[in-house]
Amino acid sequence: MRTSVRIAKRAFDLVAASVGLALTLPVYPVIAAAIYLDSPGDVFFRQRRAGRLIGRDPDSNNRFRFEEFEMYKFRTMRPNAEAGIGAVVASVGDTRVTRIGGFLRRTRLDEIPQLWNILRGDMSFVGPRPERPELISNLALAIPFFEERMRGVRPGLTGLAQVTLGYTGRPLPGSKIETFVSSLTNPFKLDEAEGALADDMRIKALYDFAYVAAIEDFFSFLRLELWILVQTPLAVLRRTGR
Repeated sequence: MRTSVRIAKRAFDLVAASVGLALTLPVYPVIAAAIYLDSPGDVFFRQRRAGRLIGRDPDSNNRFRFEEFEMYKFRTMRPNAEAGIGAVVASVGDTRVTRIGGFLRRTRLDEIPQLWNILRGDMSFVGPRPERPELISNLALAIPFFEERMRGVRPGLTGLAQVTLGYTGRPLPGSKIETFVSSLTNPFKLDEAEGALADDMRIKALYDFAYVAAIEDFFSFLRLELWILVQTPLAVLRRTGR
């Protein structure tokens, strides 16, 4: 990433995260009370995520090293939702999600605590969404160069894929990329692979690669960054209204 882009991006993150935290702190008690009354337990949820790509793990040819960090969210699932099943990516209609959690997810209010991650430098406002470290190795085996989406960039609160695709990464009906879904998903046409997580992630990765390539030029970065920031609340309203 160019120095000018890195400086501009970090300066915006610091200012915007500080203002965002100041504006949203008054709603924290309301959200916290709603979560606890609906499902007693911890109000905040911390989860290990992979940030910027550092390189390959010297002890393994199939693993990559990332700057890992604790990502903060308001809890949207019942306590101990992954007990006995391990790491599972949330999906539409996930039975582990509470009633209040469903509302928080639709409105993206569950993501507000990540402003703290941005202020700390774990994340940026815009960038590829961070994935869980335990899932990345398998995704990198199924999707060529999947790990490269995080090379030199911090993960984002929002991103090009998030404002362009559906919640799980599926193309929106009528979108341009929907035409190419059949060639991008289940490439070997295996019945048992139909609907696999890697399919949605493969499409998301295309947008992440495009974003990483675009921000190599300062003015291209500026145009795309502003467009994503403007589109983010529109995307939230579009999905909330469904």
